[in-house]
Amino acid sequence: MMSLGVDTGGTFTDFVLLDHGLLRIHKVLSTPSAPEQAILQGITEMGLMDAATSGELRITHGSTVATNAALENKGVKTAFVTNKGFADILTIGRQSRAELYNLQPRPRTIPVEKELCFETGGRINANGQETSPISETDITILIDAIKAAKPEAIAICQLFSYLDPATEKAIETALTPFAYVSRSSEILPTSGEYERGIATWLNASLGPLVKRYIDQLRQALFPANIAVMQSTGGTIDAKQAADHAVNMLLSGPAGGLSGARFMGNASNTPNLLTFDMGGTSTDVATIQGHIKLTTEGSIGPWPVAVPQVDMHTIGAGGGSIAYIDDGGLLQVGPESAGAYPGPACYKRTINNSNVQRNKNNNKPIQPTVTDANVMLGRLRPELFLGGNMTLDVNAAQQALQPLANQLNLSLTDTAQGIIDIANDHMASALRVISVQRGVDIQQFHLCSFGGAGGLHVCALADALQMEKALVPIHGGVLSAFGMLTSVTERQLSQSISGIIPTNINNRVNNSNTQRSPEKIQHYFDVLIAEGTKALQQEGIDKPSISVTCSLDLRYQGQSFFLNVPWTKYKTEYEKSALTTIAQAFHQQHYHRYGHALDIDIEIVNVRVALTGQQPSIELPTIPTQPTVEPTLTTEGSRIYQRSNLVAGQIIHGPALIAETVSTTYIDINWQGYIDTVGNILLTKNATPP
Repeated sequence: MMSLGVDTGGTFTDFVLLDHGLLRIHKVLSTPSAPEQAILQGITEMGLMDAATSGELRITHGSTVATNAALENKGVKTAFVTNKGFADILTIGRQSRAELYNLQPRPRTIPVEKELCFETGGRINANGQETSPISETDITILIDAIKAAKPEAIAICQLFSYLDPATEKAIETALTPFAYVSRSSEILPTSGEYERGIATWLNASLGPLVKRYIDQLRQALFPANIAVMQSTGGTIDAKQAADHAVNMLLSGPAGGLSGARFMGNASNTPNLLTFDMGGTSTDVATIQGHIKLTTEGSIGPWPVAVPQVDMHTIGAGGGSIAYIDDGGLLQVGPESAGAYPGPACYKRTINNSNVQRNKNNNKPIQPTVTDANVMLGRLRPELFLGGNMTLDVNAAQQALQPLANQLNLSLTDTAQGIIDIANDHMASALRVISVQRGVDIQQFHLCSFGGAGGLHVCALADALQMEKALVPIHGGVLSAFGMLTSVTERQLSQSISGIIPTNINNRVNNSNTQRSPEKIQHYFDVLIAEGTKALQQEGIDKPSISVTCSLDLRYQGQSFFLNVPWTKYKTEYEKSALTTIAQAFHQQHYHRYGHALDIDIEIVNVRVALTGQQPSIELPTIPTQPTVEPTLTTEGSRIYQRSNLVAGQIIHGPALIAETVSTTYIDINWQGYIDTVGNILLTKNATPP
């Protein structure tokens, strides 16, 4: 069966097809108002419609629909249902402030308007005991209020519902006929009513949008096998994706990390410090043989406590605007020129039709990082997007000239200054995700991907004092390729409370505050059974399902936790299981924060990750032939076409390596080694393998 990876971005929709060991790449302009149209257009242009509708094509799809709707606050009209007296949970939040010392902060965005917040009966306490059952009268009153409000979606979040979901299930049953419903005990059954409520609200408000376009895509491609990438780097069947919309917020970036991990393993470089540089932003992360996850992510102002890839994002991309601030200093970003008007050098769209660049013709076009790269000769007009889009060098120079005049610098020095500032922003972000977390980056390769990443990889490696880097083959569409390497997955969690006894021999068996290995394993077994059933419904055989268990732990009294792997105890009498867990937590706490404490350890959550079998994918090898000579320009620069490079070839900088979807700049004192699959291994002042 052929496999197609699709990454729907804000500007372009990328396609990577794996057909009997051969890779094909395609791009079309995205259609944000109806994302499925761009996907269908690309499949048609690639001649794959018959294969899709005959069931011979497996499609894995990453989407920005949920992400963009959340960032732009364009979810559907959503009601919020909670306990009496707690209608303002989402509005109050944690009372944290973005600007700590600002006495007149900007008003926070309210997730759900007051008239859409509804209170009802039914209450359980912190021990999971029902103190006030929900009555038929409560249900009737709630139904009448929902009918009058006419929401398109409903989010249900009752206090302590993760301990006993019965009340939420009763409300869900009553309200399902009237709207799309999400309940917190299903979406995020963990403690923290605010985070749980926000996750449930996001899932409810985004669910109908996701369902609408996925249903249309499934209908147009029936009976094609369609999977959707989740924020964890694993996939879920498209039929179930709408019920888990909040798990799709980092769908595209997760695909990029999945692809980077695969490429790193193919080049025997499993430890990667990654940066994905696009037109608007740059995403950075670390990969140490596996993709790290976090439950402390966010989307805009909202916390997202569901598992997702652990990455840091900044507003630095090819479209980031350069300007002079009030103090007379050159700044870059975070504002972006976007797709329209885009960088000054973008005078025409991909189909060569003229576009109106500014609604206000009196407003000068502002220069961007892309314009600076054009000015420095690192983006060649004749090679950009394989020659399908022409860059206007004169327009880039005209946009840069006002900055150069203000700074009293040449155009070249101004362009280099823009690049240096953008690189400094990205280097700082890379330090946040690595050095500031105790990671020894000298043991890592800096891995660049995204359309603009290859132009900055050497400079960033220099800034971080790294001497090794990796530029993957097809890095400009690596997120789409990563869809092909992903596995079917479920991430499940459950909050429990208890203390790990430091002395198992003296544990009190009847105590509600202490947990034995047997009790902990019971919680894991329940989640494993639930996840296994879900994967089997997607056609995954039970013997091929891999299970990973872990515990969220903290010192008693802390408000944050660390995740520690759990190994199933061998016998009822094994006494080392919890001791080993405690030691692992102490060590991890010391590594992260520089100290460990001699106090009790508290269990917060149990977590289970279930994954299907890893797809068997082999990258096609490139030929080993005599070294390809570069194309020499009038300035004497060495330019190579990446498609012509051969395995074992060594390229000394400075040099440009052009390909359809991106360009790589090898700086002076750097050299690139082309491995057997076409990845570029960069080393500084060293002989590559």
